[in-house]
Amino acid sequence: MARKKTKGKSTGVKGIVSFIIAVVVAIIAGQMTVKHLPPATTPTAQVDKSFHRVTRVVDGDTIVLDNKEHVRLIGVDTPESRDNPKLVKDAKRLKSDKQAIIAMGKKAASFTRQLVEGKTVRVDVDIEPRDRYKRLLGYVYLEDGTFVNEKIIREGYAYPLTIPPNVRYADVFKQAFDEAREARRGLWR
Repeated sequence: MARKKTKGKSTGVKGIVSFIIAVVVAIIAGQMTVKHLPPATTPTAQVDKSFHRVTRVVDGDTIVLDNKEHVRLIGVDTPESRDNPKLVKDAKRLKSDKQAIIAMGKKAASFTRQLVEGKTVRVDVDIEPRDRYKRLLGYVYLEDGTFVNEKIIREGYAYPLTIPPNVRYADVFKQAFDEAREARRGLWR
């Protein structure tokens, strides 16, 4: 069945994706803020909330747990650390050299590795528990309570990336990012 168009507006997935992209760009540009939402309940999500050891850091914003679960850190976007299609897009968007982005990505991955690899963490989810690659989308906490997602941004190794509906800490991440840039921490030296 063909999708209908009404008054020049696209309906369906294409329209939703365009809207989400526009919101994310507005948030990153600082033209729009997202308020805290109350903690999410995801009755359909089968998520293990116990503590797990981090066995590997894939890159600055993705980790692997001892239960083989890949966790994409919600709200965190680190530069790419290897050549891939996203690197090409980022280089064009930022008008930057791919090798410079990869170097920053490796620094971000190193920071995340020092912060969590081999350590025990707890993962909390938001509204949408998985991404299109089936990775768990999570807010990660060390045993001492350190909020890993925020720490990576606050120390200057990531941009905030807010993708609805997982927006619980969007303003916290933006504030941490602004402070890191102002203080010239991490990648912003």
